[in-house]
Amino acid sequence: MSKIHILGIAGTFMGGVAALARELGHAVHGSDQAIYPPMSTQLEQLGIALDPGYRADSVAADCDEVIVGNALSRGNPAVEAVLDAGQRYISGAQWLSEQVLPGRDTLAVAGTHGKTTTTTILTWLLQAAGREPGFLIGGVAEDFGVSARLGSGREFVVEADEYDTAFFDKRSKFVHYRPLVAILNNLEYDHADIFPDVAAIQRQFHHLVRTVPARGRLIVNGEDAYLSQVLAMGCWTPVERFGFDPSLEWHAELVNADGSAFVVHYRGKRVGEVRWPLLGRHNVLNGLAALAAAHAVGVELGTVIPALARFRSVKRRLEVIGQAQDITVYDDFAHHPTAIHTTLEGLRAKVGAARIVVAMEPRSNSMRLGAHAQALAPSLDLADAVVFLHRPELAWDAAGVVAAVRGQAHAVPDTDALLARLGEIAAPGDHVVFMSNGGFDGAPRRFLAQLQQG
Repeated sequence: MSKIHILGIAGTFMGGVAALARELGHAVHGSDQAIYPPMSTQLEQLGIALDPGYRADSVAADCDEVIVGNALSRGNPAVEAVLDAGQRYISGAQWLSEQVLPGRDTLAVAGTHGKTTTTTILTWLLQAAGREPGFLIGGVAEDFGVSARLGSGREFVVEADEYDTAFFDKRSKFVHYRPLVAILNNLEYDHADIFPDVAAIQRQFHHLVRTVPARGRLIVNGEDAYLSQVLAMGCWTPVERFGFDPSLEWHAELVNADGSAFVVHYRGKRVGEVRWPLLGRHNVLNGLAALAAAHAVGVELGTVIPALARFRSVKRRLEVIGQAQDITVYDDFAHHPTAIHTTLEGLRAKVGAARIVVAMEPRSNSMRLGAHAQALAPSLDLADAVVFLHRPELAWDAAGVVAAVRGQAHAVPDTDALLARLGEIAAPGDHVVFMSNGGFDGAPRRFLAQLQQG
């Protein structure tokens, strides 16, 4: 048994690495400066101790290995101490590739949007087929209760992130995984802090394509022009495309406009009908990709499609956290304009003319750098009212975005002011959606408590 310290342990990926290391029998300790649910809850339930913040003495001298998250950089006191002490360190992605993936059939899910949901759907399908897969998901799956497990089966499903690996390894994390099957769900410009343009992201996706063997499969969104350009750079693996176009190998036919029911076709033949609790055309595509990937490793889809009716998705994906005063409160991870739009599109199809109120914390690196500022207001067109948490460090002009929002819009400087403003705006029958890829200072549950207290 090794003694492992994980720097950045409360991140969705690194929290999963921690769970796997613990399951392998290692003694795991960690530190992080941003600790919030659901990862903090998972680590607590696993009995993994973690320290808040990063100090020069965060990592014990007798630690056998330090796993470094990609949020840490040179100048961090804990990183500097590890380097000065000459301790062994490794990235989370490389640790996974060396300690967990050898001898497994890896199924990797890549894309700008939908990675977590698609990874969870694929894992659920393999589980329904009796495969007992291992997995690492960038969130806590409701149906499994954890974000990662080793599994006893041959398959291992991994959320394959294009973000860089670590301060000492600037390749995308997904190049470490060497998958047998790779889903390329979609590709848009994101991560403005590390990628100068779409072409730079496409280059990384092509590095992933280069690692998939000829006996494997690429499951590719056939309606995404950027992905078509990636494949045009060179492809050595059979490709199956998916989308709504009947000419594609896999296509979906909507039964319900909100995406809660759709028919699956493979090479022009009807495979089955999915009825499930998820909403939106984007989730139909996520489900279609997962079905295609399961089929690629020999799953009989007719036997597993019924299991999707019981699928519960991932925490913080349009998760209903409660209802009070006839106001429904949701917690959602969306932070890219496309994800914001598709999430609201699915909700609008479900709730009809009911009012949708969005509380938004624009905190991703791309948002902070203003990369999505112009696209943000249009992505909120389906909302009736929006309240932005405009923290002082946000780089772009909030006033310009607020002015461009179609509905009622406000910007407030802190969470207390946001909750107060929501209290003024929200009315019975409304659907209030909190959107952030961070902790949002616990705002969703604080607002629900505010409503419950009357």
